[in-house]
Amino acid sequence: MVHYLRAKICLTSTGLPQQVRVSTGTAIVLGLLTGKLDAAPTTAYLMTHREGKCIANCAFCPQARASKSSTELLSRVSWPTFSTTDIIAALGKAVDNGAIKRVCIQALNYPDVFTHLQALVKEIKNQAYVPVSVSCQPQNKENIELLADSGVDRLGIALDAATEPVFNRVKGAGVGGVYCWERQFELLDQALAVFGKGNVSTHVIVGLGESEKDAAQIIQRIVDIGILPALFAFTPIRGTALENEAPPLLESYRRVQLARYLIVKCLVKVSELSFDEEGKISSFGLDFETLQQAIESGEPFRTSGCQDCNRPFYNEKPSGPLYNHPTKPSTEEIEKIKKQLGYD
Repeated sequence: MVHYLRAKICLTSTGLPQQVRVSTGTAIVLGLLTGKLDAAPTTAYLMTHREGKCIANCAFCPQARASKSSTELLSRVSWPTFSTTDIIAALGKAVDNGAIKRVCIQALNYPDVFTHLQALVKEIKNQAYVPVSVSCQPQNKENIELLADSGVDRLGIALDAATEPVFNRVKGAGVGGVYCWERQFELLDQALAVFGKGNVSTHVIVGLGESEKDAAQIIQRIVDIGILPALFAFTPIRGTALENEAPPLLESYRRVQLARYLIVKCLVKVSELSFDEEGKISSFGLDFETLQQAIESGEPFRTSGCQDCNRPFYNEKPSGPLYNHPTKPSTEEIEKIKKQLGYD
């Protein structure tokens, strides 16, 4: 049994929320919970807390307003609630001893969220010398500037979908959502203007109905404008609108992971890739030796995102299969990946 402190729901006079959600793995690293970890997170993952759910209605998300999932879930990870004071004190110690190298705050969409984020980031920065990333929907440039002024080092604005039709179906009008495809790109451009190239991220979820070609093309578009794309594998969660859908085939995800790595590293352009009639990647446009070196490094198949983000088991059970490896894949795991890619 685990024990943790639950505080009353209120704000301090500075706007600092007295409660914040923490991923279970992070809570164990911070000493707020006890338990064993197959892979410890090197980033502390926090999530804003409110009574009720997000005002958005993303079809894959347990926090969606129409979701019947637990409010403690984001993807398949549990996020129990703790006292903000306890979290920040524990963060300071974990940063000092090297266990935590970054803080990443996931933000729900609700009216007071930017007041909460501003106060939370300032308090973290007052207590610990650590880079802070925030993943949110900033709505306008004023909120982007507010986050930068509060000390946020990196901003993530999720596209999630690889194409506009998929976006509309899972995040936009098709689910009564509050987001618009073109507006997301406007916000990403505004974030670049404030934070600068290399300090803005987005997320792409593979397995929402796009083709591998679609995924590779959106990755290239994102990279071309100076934004870092992080890959997630769609994870069906009970209580969400997509609970009965299947996750992507591991072989397909591996091809997209490899394409992302090669595009981000500027080793290829999407125009150099080849695709079959179904949009599946059939060639990566590189000589065999260079491609083999990339595969054997294991780097394309590790968790992608901000520096020091390993996000253990966010998309998968520790028993596997692993879509995103939280640590460098072993020699045995690399051999399995080669077979999945057809390069054994």
